[in-house]
Amino acid sequence: MASLRSFSLFKPLTVLSTFPLVMSDSAGNLASLYSLSTSTSFPFPSATLSGAEAQSHIVSKWSLSKGRIQDGPQNIAFVNDPFPSSGASSTGPVLQVTYRKGSYSHDTGGTQFENLWNTTDGSAFQSMMLSYEIAFDQGFEWVKGGKLPGLRGGPNATGCSGGNQPNGRDCFSARLMWRKDGAGEVYGYLQAPNSLCKEKSITCNSDFGISISRGSFTFAAGQWNRVTLLVQLNDPVDVANGNLQLYFNDVQVVSQQDLQFRTSSKVNANGLFFSTFFGGSDDSWATPVMTHSYYRNMTLCGSSGPSTLSGEKVGSGAHMPAVHIMLLLVPLAIGFLILYS
Repeated sequence: MASLRSFSLFKPLTVLSTFPLVMSDSAGNLASLYSLSTSTSFPFPSATLSGAEAQSHIVSKWSLSKGRIQDGPQNIAFVNDPFPSSGASSTGPVLQVTYRKGSYSHDTGGTQFENLWNTTDGSAFQSMMLSYEIAFDQGFEWVKGGKLPGLRGGPNATGCSGGNQPNGRDCFSARLMWRKDGAGEVYGYLQAPNSLCKEKSITCNSDFGISISRGSFTFAAGQWNRVTLLVQLNDPVDVANGNLQLYFNDVQVVSQQDLQFRTSSKVNANGLFFSTFFGGSDDSWATPVMTHSYYRNMTLCGSSGPSTLSGEKVGSGAHMPAVHIMLLLVPLAIGFLILYS
């Protein structure tokens, strides 16, 4: 299986234990700030491709996990840029994802696959940054929301999505999500230590992922939007100092520095989690029409250094949200009552 080519692009800088609040910056400057000295770009074809040719290009050149597109291979194509602009850094075809009428979840619409980005020296990534540009059809109907590409890590390649909760030793994921009217957020499958779920910027869900800074930015249809997502894993693993930053059109919109992505040092950052669909797990999220999203200028930057922020030590069992603990205790309580009634 072909692998993405890694190369040194940015001059590394020393990063202190407390990072400045960077309100506006480019992906290149951020990579330098966080010492992400290894970089790679996802190769796009020079001519439009559809069907099996588009699928073959991604499988052979984007270093996919298990060498396949997990869901919706029929929904991808490389097409002419629908919103060309003079400021674009590339002028070739862009990746188009189709959401068919009535589709929702990764089983019925959109597409999903995972990239495995390997370092040339065999070391593991503990910090990773994804940057790409995304556009939606003019008049895009947002409905209730949908998923967008992000990052993932850990040895379990099938967990941390679709309600498959992480245990801290298997995986994590941090995708983007649009909500009603294009409101944006980071949507994570990660641990919820200490009092994370009580924070104003956090919305916890007992069955699915954790919403981070919902509504802190808004996607615009009919034009290109630039997103840059940074994840730095917590270190030590029992300290909640994981760092997550999101820049939208080069302006900082999310900054969460008290996260626990892992409870085991065996969990590292793997690469791109290209996951996009309407939903949601029921048809109330479904798109009423066939519609599309588009992607270009996709890059990854990374380093073997984790977060160096200070953080609160995680108490025993505190990695589970309180609602998860209640779901475990209720059956035990019922069994106790039946046994002694």
